Amino acid sequence: MSTLLVIAKAPVAGRVKTRLTTVFTPQQAADLALAALQDTLDAVLATPARRRVLVLDGPPGPWVPDGIEVVAQGTGGLDARLAAAFALADGPALLVGMDTPQVTPGLLTLGLDFTQADAWFGPADDGGFWALGLAAPDPALLLGVPMSVAHTGEVQRRRLADTGLAVRDLPQLCDVDTPADAERVAAAAPGTRFAALHSGLCAVTQ
Repeated sequence: MSTLLVIAKAPVAGRVKTRLTTVFTPQQAADLALAALQDTLDAVLATPARRRVLVLDGPPGPWVPDGIEVVAQGTGGLDARLAAAFALADGPALLVGMDTPQVTPGLLTLGLDFTQADAWFGPADDGGFWALGLAAPDPALLLGVPMSVAHTGEVQRRRLADTGLAVRDLPQLCDVDTPADAERVAAAAPGTRFAALHSGLCAVTQ
């Protein structure tokens, strides 16, 4: 059975979701980040997997639930840190971020099904990707891919295909980066912690 990896920053005010601070305070932005991470970990815990690993930049807190291993992120650029995260899996793995609280166990289970694919790619609305699944993780599949630019996803998916892998796509999701993203994701996933907190904060800030 495969490994589920979540790469994330600790939800510390001023360090996470700073683009949300045009509407929310740094602490509110961090609280939204925490809610998104908790929703993601809930989905991870509800998905059959051999291991569930939180690859964390920053200190863990009491918000880490039982059943989740915590490993510190590696150093270097995001491409290097993603490659290092996959190295933790020692076998097939699906990696997701903390920015898609709308993710479901069904989507994660699909991304762990390597019976008909060598790789799964989950595109994000902003041109990046929210999920990457590899049947045989290899640092060369990630190293050198330009991260956090509008064509990151295009380059990453092409890298997979050019290597000869059979690539299948997961549904496109919206990452929470801006206040508009947050509103859209909260509306799409009304039953989440993220949506409940977003609704409450908007009622206060308006």
